[in-house]
Amino acid sequence: MDAQQAFQALLQPAGLHATLFPPSSRYHGIDTAVLGTVDGREVIYIRRRFLPPPERFALLQEHVVTQGERLDNITALYLGDPEQFWRLCDANGAMHPAELEQLDRRLRITLPEGFPGMSDA
Repeated sequence: MDAQQAFQALLQPAGLHATLFPPSSRYHGIDTAVLGTVDGREVIYIRRRFLPPPERFALLQEHVVTQGERLDNITALYLGDPEQFWRLCDANGAMHPAELEQLDRRLRITLPEGFPGMSDA
């Protein structure tokens, strides 16, 4: 650990770790790792992020994709931010966003992962 890394570690509250990504990022909270190269360099990378199971998302409603609709526009409509398209990907089990732009595809519009839905009253 070099002097700058040691200083940064001192600034972190006990039990917490720094994250490189804001809370709105799909990578928020994912740890980094270090790979040592043959020539002695260290390469910092983000660990793999796995798609969460769609059943971990509480359904709010569904949207049927029509001709010419794009995922960023659908996301802006329902979530208010086109850069949150990854939330629709997660909720629908899609690795690639283009999978969700297919004509007549039913998209699950959900709460964020882990937020419980309303129970039947």
